[in-house]
Amino acid sequence: MAGGGFPRVPRTRPDRRRADAELSRKGADRMTREEFEGALRAIGARQYHDLHPFHALLHGGKLNKGQVQAWALNRFYYQVSIPRKDLTLMSRVTDPALRREWMHRVLDHDGTGDGSAGGIERWLRLTDGIGLDRGYVTSLKGILPATRFAVDAYVNFVGTRTTLEAVASSLTELFAPAIHEQRIHGFEAYYAFANDATLSYFRKRLDQAPRDVSFGLAYVLDNARTPEHQQQCLDALRFKTEVLWAQLDALHHAYVDPGHIPPGAFVPEGMTPTEYAR
Repeated sequence: MAGGGFPRVPRTRPDRRRADAELSRKGADRMTREEFEGALRAIGARQYHDLHPFHALLHGGKLNKGQVQAWALNRFYYQVSIPRKDLTLMSRVTDPALRREWMHRVLDHDGTGDGSAGGIERWLRLTDGIGLDRGYVTSLKGILPATRFAVDAYVNFVGTRTTLEAVASSLTELFAPAIHEQRIHGFEAYYAFANDATLSYFRKRLDQAPRDVSFGLAYVLDNARTPEHQQQCLDALRFKTEVLWAQLDALHHAYVDPGHIPPGAFVPEGMTPTEYAR
């Protein structure tokens, strides 16, 4: 789908003004555990990137091969940056128990070195399956400037904010299983590249994400002991949803509508490089 603007996407989510008013009303007092968890979940209901029109196109079989390649290539930069983000957090954590718990996230992505594939390798099986050269993917050449900026901003956020805020920013995993299920279903229904290898990343995350978020959510609920801490956690989670949303905005602008590919970025076969002039 090369033009026509964003399609209409039904949204079953709380009214933003009502949700923000509710958070403001509670801002003066510490929310109960149940209220705080509800406020965290409301952020995902309102602005998790499963609502983005690019995902409606992707999961609905409306993108061509080159557009899917562009998505997978850019998303790889996010995937390969997750262990760096997690190690940045671990380097600042003084609690050995928290470091031990968080370490499995790094191994989930990097693998254990015993022949068991990690998330990065499984993502490369996806890019292999859709016809991208693995060397080109791992070189990190061709990714959109906005992708690099957004992902690097997330790694920097985790490296400069409190441990509580860093953990809270990971709570987008609360909303991830649904999008993985949508992706598996959509890929199997509409794309010839879908097979056990190319879908292995998403199927594995159906097990890993709930485990990760169970610990992360409990940590945030237990350690956000003041209204200020709770607001910091809400802001951190909102920031993370914006990081994910910004990446899709950039993909849509470059490869769907209006189709302005930045200089140096990946140009799919059949697409004409955008010419820029002063």
